[in-house]
Amino acid sequence: MALSVAETAPAFTTKDTHGNTVALSDFAGKTVILYFYPKDDTPGCTKEACSFRDNYTAYQGKNLVVLGVSADDEASHQQFTEKFNLPFPLLADVNHSIIKAYDVDGGGYAKRVTYVIDGSGKISHVYSSIKTDTHATDILADLGL
Repeated sequence: MALSVAETAPAFTTKDTHGNTVALSDFAGKTVILYFYPKDDTPGCTKEACSFRDNYTAYQGKNLVVLGVSADDEASHQQFTEKFNLPFPLLADVNHSIIKAYDVDGGGYAKRVTYVIDGSGKISHVYSSIKTDTHATDILADLGL
């Protein structure tokens, strides 16, 4: 079962698409859209990533950060990012520590769940039923943006 609204989001530190170390604490004061997905370059995951890509300008300038998380490694994330021109970082969770902390372990992959984490580190929205092609705009509507 996914984490709940009003819970403190679990802290994490991992590597992103480009090998940079990223921690949740890096984004204190910002709203973080932390979306978990099963696997790079698969049909549903590609639709979801491209939904964020196609609406990314609507996220900019609003103190919002988009981060995708899967169990794929940095090299896979780099290929996926380059192939679909993704403008946001993907986080590599090869040891499943973030996937487990956020309770989205699907048995070797991440379940498709998105958490919106407010600037104080609390979960404000949880999405476990996701329409991959409209997910990015659904979140913006829910946030009133």
